[in-house]
Amino acid sequence: MTTRSCPCGRPESYAACCGRFHTGPATAPTAEALMRSRYSAFVVGDAGYLLRTWHPGTRPGRLDLDPGTRWTGLEILGTTDGSAFHRTGTVTFRASYRGGSLHERSRFERVDGAWVYVDGDFPDE
Repeated sequence: MTTRSCPCGRPESYAACCGRFHTGPATAPTAEALMRSRYSAFVVGDAGYLLRTWHPGTRPGRLDLDPGTRWTGLEILGTTDGSAFHRTGTVTFRASYRGGSLHERSRFERVDGAWVYVDGDFPDE
């Protein structure tokens, strides 16, 4: 990631990309955009955004982020559904951090018109 690009890997600045979802009234238009914005929230330590974009039925009461984790990149491996025309979608991704990576298939739903993270599983490599 350059200082000019968003942590999610898109070439736009953080403010023009995921930052606008973190700080403003805009919501992610697709499940993939929400996944990218949630990854960026982990990078910048925005636990409030992560909780706000978590499905109310699966959201934890609190979220403690490890300040020692250094996220280093996001790779989207695949998506199903998750557009403005769908109610649900999945995003399979690999998020790298210093010392390892996390491979997850995340499930998303629309609640009151906004995409939220439901849960995920860890597919076999």
